[in-house]
Amino acid sequence: MMSKKQVCPVCRKPSVAEFRPFCSRRCADIDLGRWFSEDYRVPGPAVDEAEEPRPDEE
Repeated sequence: MMSKKQVCPVCRKPSVAEFRPFCSRRCADIDLGRWFSEDYRVPGPAVDEAEEPRPDEE
């Protein structure tokens, strides 16, 4: 069975063990920045904002 080479999820170059799954610290930092800027989201149940109490209304 042949093992599949991992590629960097940012630039698609081969990943490096030190920065796995990325190829470099630069790509790891780009990915982290995407999380911080909310470019990525973890799926969850839909929330109707009209039903959620606002903090100043409690």
